[in-house]
Amino acid sequence: MKSPALLWILLTGLVLGSACYRPGRFVWVDDYREPQAQQDDNYLIRRGDIITVNVWNQGQLSSPRLRVRDDGRISLPLLNDVDAAGQTPAALARAVEQRLKDLVANPVVTVVVDEAQPVKVSVLGEVRNPGNKQLVPGAGLLQAVSEAGGFTDYARDDGLFVLRREPGYQAPVRIRFNWELLSRNEGNAATFRLRTGDVVVVE
Repeated sequence: MKSPALLWILLTGLVLGSACYRPGRFVWVDDYREPQAQQDDNYLIRRGDIITVNVWNQGQLSSPRLRVRDDGRISLPLLNDVDAAGQTPAALARAVEQRLKDLVANPVVTVVVDEAQPVKVSVLGEVRNPGNKQLVPGAGLLQAVSEAGGFTDYARDDGLFVLRREPGYQAPVRIRFNWELLSRNEGNAATFRLRTGDVVVVE
């Protein structure tokens, strides 16, 4: 049986620890800037997506409904394999145009995603149903939390984070959200879109 004095010390320590809560290094979502290559479009082509590559006025070079293979590539007439996964449709169109310049005068290419694979993320921490979740393309943090059953009673309003791998960084970028602003659709939180591989953490 612990003495009342010891219990009071333990309780005081818990309260002080809560008051001194430090979430570690992070960047607020309003200060987060995606890499330039990903600002051209809100969607990155993924393995398993079905896309159409259209070369204007060159029907024999156009390719409808190509599935992006497990190696992240597609096969195009005269060009053979082209890297597609991880690029925006606009970036892929520019890459195909560049490779066609030796074959076609002033090629104009458009890329359309016909069928997108679901966004696959993990939701961890103070949610009622944590684990791996599949979301529709373009889903944000609200959809991820909803898919995980909502918050537990211990979740912090300012303890929402997305861990995201970015090129050039050894550790994931830790993006912080405020629940009140998110629920009111204010700031960058309203337009933030999750990507496959993101980890949502609710503290």
